Amino acid sequence: MLTDTILKNIKPTGKVFKMADRDGLYVRVSPKGARTFAYNYRVNGRQETINFGQYGIGGITLAEARQKLSEAKRLRNAGVSPARAAVAAVEGERTFASWAEEWMEKHRMADSTRAMKRSVYERDLKPHFHNKLMREIDHHALRRRTDEIVARGAPAVAIQARDIVMMVFRYAVERGLDVEANPADRVKPSSIATFVPRDRMLQPTDIKTLYTYLERVGTGIQFKVAIKLLLLTMVRKSELTLATWDEVDFEARTWTIPKERMKMGRPHVVYLSRQAFDLMIALKTFGGSSSYVLPNRYEFDKPMSAATLNRVISSAVEKARGDGVDMPDCGPHDMRRTASTLLNEAGYATDWIEKCLAHEQRGVRAVYNKAEYREQRTAMLQDWADMIDEWVK
Repeated sequence: MLTDTILKNIKPTGKVFKMADRDGLYVRVSPKGARTFAYNYRVNGRQETINFGQYGIGGITLAEARQKLSEAKRLRNAGVSPARAAVAAVEGERTFASWAEEWMEKHRMADSTRAMKRSVYERDLKPHFHNKLMREIDHHALRRRTDEIVARGAPAVAIQARDIVMMVFRYAVERGLDVEANPADRVKPSSIATFVPRDRMLQPTDIKTLYTYLERVGTGIQFKVAIKLLLLTMVRKSELTLATWDEVDFEARTWTIPKERMKMGRPHVVYLSRQAFDLMIALKTFGGSSSYVLPNRYEFDKPMSAATLNRVISSAVEKARGDGVDMPDCGPHDMRRTASTLLNEAGYATDWIEKCLAHEQRGVRAVYNKAEYREQRTAMLQDWADMIDEWVK
């Protein structure tokens, strides 16, 4: 182990040599006698060396070198390169936590969406990535993290975590950060989780694919809008295809489906998100004088065929597969299952989701729970629409 006496009395030999201290710290002596503290280590599969500074007047003491060694080991154990961190500190490079906090504060999103994303960040990303430099987070690190989240049984949370990393990197790059790649680009959502066909639902990447290929299907735009409305409003196919304009209140931004058309025989109010409201206006423009929201293509006094939306979705899926894109079979009812599953896994209250699906409770719980959750459902459906917007960018 080195001491100040030993360090002061080191004599140069005309060539570089090393003298060991403790815990991996050593001093490298130059041919002219300059004594530099250094440490060799491995991090993220790389062999690196960090220099702590020269010993002596204008340099650092042995005690300071040992303190720097302790900090370097702490960073290395966290998967951060001490040498790169030192360079970054001089250059002012920021950590993932710094960028993530700024993105969550400044990125436009609904308050409840922000709260949901912050929850995912705090629990599933911050403990692992917060003190890492952006360049320290590659697709291998992100893949390990999403795999760990999936292993605990939360695939939708893993996809949310991946999306947060993607958006934080995009935000940082737009503001001048120079990194080689966005790690999320090589961790596709479809590779994070798969689902049993009988519980078929779309992942965010599948929703993006569906939206992309709907635009390539040679059919009327009103049918493409209708499929998006199914996803946004969580209604059954027949509840939309048989809808009439006297059910839509453009001032209140609600759509009230009468009890005669509801499976459970009770009227159901849909609180329209900003996006769903815009689509309703578009359908009103397309529909002309018909009383139906989705009139038959050839007979405006009749609703569209019940099979139309199935055919449009199937055509979009076939086109995607024709381009080599992995896309599951799906139909109109899968839009409801998709919304229900992703919202449940995102942490929204089951009662709110069940009310949006018009699932009436039975038994003792039904007796005591008569709440309609208007405000909560309105906010949740807006969050859901905003989430879809993020995925389909």
